[in-house]
Amino acid sequence: NSTMPFTLIYITNPNAQIAENIGHQLVKKKLVACANIFPISSVYWWQGNIESDKEVVLIVKTSNKLLSAVSQFVAAIHPYTTPCILHWQVNANIEYETWIEEQVLDNLS
Repeated sequence: NSTMPFTLIYITNPNAQIAENIGHQLVKKKLVACANIFPISSVYWWQGNIESDKEVVLIVKTSNKLLSAVSQFVAAIHPYTTPCILHWQVNANIEYETWIEEQVLDNLS
């Protein structure tokens, strides 16, 4: 039973070091409660060509109220010209949602 939807943000990165750095900074600043990092393969259009690359995805979880702050912070430090910062409002078990809110509480005032 959930009552506090939160935001899941999906960010692609060129490598694990950058993903880990961004994730660590977001957690340290209490902008997000948690960061997950995993490798992916991507195929996409870039400047008229189809590109195929290995990338690393960073998925972070935060309060809906912090979506804008997280997006602005990531965009400011991300190495991509056009970073992918996707977000969904999601629900989870109430204990997990409560935990997320508690972790980012300092930034919710």
